[in-house]
Amino acid sequence: MPMPVQWEGVYPALLTPFTADDRLDLALFEKNLHAQIDAGVHGLIIGGSLGEASTLTRPEKLDLLECGLDVSAGRVPVIMNVVEQATREAVACAREAEAAGAHGLMLLPPMRYFADSRETVTFFRTVAESTSLPVMIYNNPVDYKIMTTIAMFEQLAELPNIQAVKESTRDVTNIVRMRNAFGDRFKILNGVDTLALEALAVGADGWVAGLVDAFPAETVALYDMMKAGQLEAARALYGWFMPLLELDILPKLVQYIKLAATATEIGSEYVRAPRLVLEGEERERVWNIIQKQLAVRPSLAVAQ
Repeated sequence: MPMPVQWEGVYPALLTPFTADDRLDLALFEKNLHAQIDAGVHGLIIGGSLGEASTLTRPEKLDLLECGLDVSAGRVPVIMNVVEQATREAVACAREAEAAGAHGLMLLPPMRYFADSRETVTFFRTVAESTSLPVMIYNNPVDYKIMTTIAMFEQLAELPNIQAVKESTRDVTNIVRMRNAFGDRFKILNGVDTLALEALAVGADGWVAGLVDAFPAETVALYDMMKAGQLEAARALYGWFMPLLELDILPKLVQYIKLAATATEIGSEYVRAPRLVLEGEERERVWNIIQKQLAVRPSLAVAQ
């Protein structure tokens, strides 16, 4: 029996570590995976935007998936991101991921082409129908320019394996609209770090997180506090976390979060071109933000 995906809790959008000569750094990837699982995350997402999906080859994505499955060893589900330009390629990637043992898929709308509502729904439907894996739709009109509306989700609700949405519209009230329209038909996971507390407060089931790549324990603690109704403690932790969480909503979020993971010794700064490693004033500015928060990093034992 395949591992069920609950679509609840903290799901790291994992970084992809590289070596200085631009190869996958699987040893460092394993180190970060262990840090995530030890902190109590509830699932893992391979090859998302933070994972530099657009520059990874399909064999590399499968290598990362295999590594994730080996390290997780059945403790948490491992989700593969599907992000392609052509529907046929997205179908092929979904089938590859299922054959390789992925427990679920995160599915982005068509890349580069600005698909209309009918085309987007058809794209999602075609990929979902090509696999038995559960699917989470990534709804991010800010970055990907395509909004998956309530009307579109009404059509997608016909497919039982479309089970969740990564809610990245940056409009927290959209969670309420989804609940009003569908009840619990779809699990809703917040996808914007700087809206995590607010999204969980209005009923999000989970959090696809970015700064978790550098701060897994703090991310899981914040989620746990909110689910336990410990609002005062959650506010305090969120206040400390916010300067770091803001790194997730900037154009160079990959470089910034990789720098944070370097500072906490579970990542490195290497990125794949055309991205370049930070340097000069920009690196110093981001490094100072990270170090300032590390200097006053809260004791979670006290916070909880």
